[in-house]
Amino acid sequence: MELRHLRYFTAVAEELHFGRAAARLHMAQPPLSQQIKQLEEELGFLLFHRTKRSVRLTAAGERFLGETQLIFQRLEQAIATGQRTSRGELGELSIGFVGSASYSVLPPILQQFRQRCPQVELTLRELTTNVQLEALRENRIDIGFVRPPIQAEGVVQQPILQESLVVALSEGHRLLGSWVEGDRKIADSASIRIADLAAEDFILFPRPLAPGLYDQVIALCQQGGFSPRVVQQAVQMQTIVGLVAAEIGIALVPESLRNLQRAGVVYLPLQEVTPQAEIALVWREGDLSPTVQQFLEMINQR
Repeated sequence: MELRHLRYFTAVAEELHFGRAAARLHMAQPPLSQQIKQLEEELGFLLFHRTKRSVRLTAAGERFLGETQLIFQRLEQAIATGQRTSRGELGELSIGFVGSASYSVLPPILQQFRQRCPQVELTLRELTTNVQLEALRENRIDIGFVRPPIQAEGVVQQPILQESLVVALSEGHRLLGSWVEGDRKIADSASIRIADLAAEDFILFPRPLAPGLYDQVIALCQQGGFSPRVVQQAVQMQTIVGLVAAEIGIALVPESLRNLQRAGVVYLPLQEVTPQAEIALVWREGDLSPTVQQFLEMINQR
């Protein structure tokens, strides 16, 4: 039995007339009658009662028609599902990201992708840059948001954000100067020189986890005439800001960390032009996954 036999049967069952069914199927009536007869022989029961004046379904034929219609409905659903999957509108997408991306580019990008492909299941994993590159190689993530520079064979990268560095200070820090009365917020015009930080204790992240950003901080301090005195290291930006709030030290962080509204922390811009902290999108070279291609297409249209 082939799918075409079910289509022939459905046409005759709906028309209850071999001539009209043949015209609907764009074929001659005799071959259609022969195909229905062969189908009945294969099934082992009659589908139609035939007379010279009428054609009607047998009881078995009526039941068979109902099941056949369900088959065609499922077939149409399967075709639609396959088409949507091939376009990247269905499926799964695993995304890695450095923690600071969640305060800048990640939320609006995810919101846009969710609106574009609401039925793609997203898996989000906060990972350091090096761990993301390893996860890409091992197919544990499909897309990554990392801090360049990176050196990894078979990985494509595309910059999506550049931002200045700012100083994170505890709200009672002596360098903040006078407070605005009432709401205890620093005036918008407040800024600080990098040289003013020479005597401060610094909180940094380990260089192996984010060498690019680490080197930018060191270079900026050297530009101010000193090497930072590092008293504490932490892996996540949220932890660094928390340590600043606890008055363990100060930190130079990407400007988007202002969106992390941590009580007890104030962010000040530097008077000097700072290096640009960068976030880049990474994916496997030659990855033909429809969901990955859909995601990259959306990024390129932003």
